[in-house]
Amino acid sequence: MEHYYAVILAGGGGTRLWPMSRASVPKQLLSLVEEASMFKVSVERLAPLFTPERIYVVTGEGFADALRDDTPDIPPENFLIEPHARNTAAAAALAATVIQKRDSEATIVLLTADHHIADKEGFRRVLQAAYTLAQDDYIVTLGISPNMPSTGFGYIRRGDEIREIDDFICYHSRGFTEKPNLETATEFVLSGEYSWNSGMFIWRADRALTEFQRYQPEIYEGMMALQPTVDTPAYDKKLAEVWETLPKLPIDTAVMEKAERIAVIPVDIGWSDIGSWDALFDVLDLDSNGNVVKGTASTRLMIDTRNTLVYSDRLSVTIGVEDLVIVDTPDVLMVCRKDRTQDVKKVVEMLREMQHDHYL
Repeated sequence: MEHYYAVILAGGGGTRLWPMSRASVPKQLLSLVEEASMFKVSVERLAPLFTPERIYVVTGEGFADALRDDTPDIPPENFLIEPHARNTAAAAALAATVIQKRDSEATIVLLTADHHIADKEGFRRVLQAAYTLAQDDYIVTLGISPNMPSTGFGYIRRGDEIREIDDFICYHSRGFTEKPNLETATEFVLSGEYSWNSGMFIWRADRALTEFQRYQPEIYEGMMALQPTVDTPAYDKKLAEVWETLPKLPIDTAVMEKAERIAVIPVDIGWSDIGSWDALFDVLDLDSNGNVVKGTASTRLMIDTRNTLVYSDRLSVTIGVEDLVIVDTPDVLMVCRKDRTQDVKKVVEMLREMQHDHYL
């Protein structure tokens, strides 16, 4: 599959994982689950299906050097640097534009740098199946088999079966539903017809640009103005000029929820979106009391403590507490209830409004 390319979106700030995730060290550079950074793990699990030459990274200038240092085997020209963040639709369009200029037969899998996937071999196998399906002019998404009625994910409804590829059953999509309420999410899970939207998409590069032309003409026109300059001295200047004209939209609402010939492959690959602190309870090893600890401290004391996460590099002591997340950094101590970790993003917004940028 020499025309198959992986694109890793690695430009996000990870505000819900503050205070570990900061502007200078975003979550994709943190070792939250494995010993390597989340970004490096995302790259390594693509091998041997993708060689470094067929892996692209879309990120911001502030993160680029650290990401390059983390994965020196990826060619420098495969790092596509956004002038500033403009959400995932613009990032996906930029990747499709550059890759399609370099390889007119390209097929792309769009990934992010902050997913945990336990079954790495199964992940690579389903990416192969998705590539095969994409050659039939489908836009393929990987649907995660839900284990609970989560309100934090979007859902994809399965339609009629298309065919089976390497033991993976591929279905027509009957549409997306973005982050439903608990009652609706419960109905979805009980019906057995829905998968979580993983945000991983596989499409031919020419099909991707056609969809942008149809549904996001501003983005398409900008990319068509940029494409002739790819791999020329005029590229950086043209990118900066074009970038200012692009709307800030997520790829899901910009294209995927509108497009036709969407296919979904339901999978169970041990996937988790490490978007907030409570997600770590699902992927890290818990002790007999449901506790999890991270950091370099050699000693911790947890007395009568249950369902609590402690992230600290020094001696931490908890007594008689439960359902907490405690994150200790050199300049910030954060303590919150486990069911309130989504509100960490509000803290970041408040600090920004207060102009306490040294904490961000």
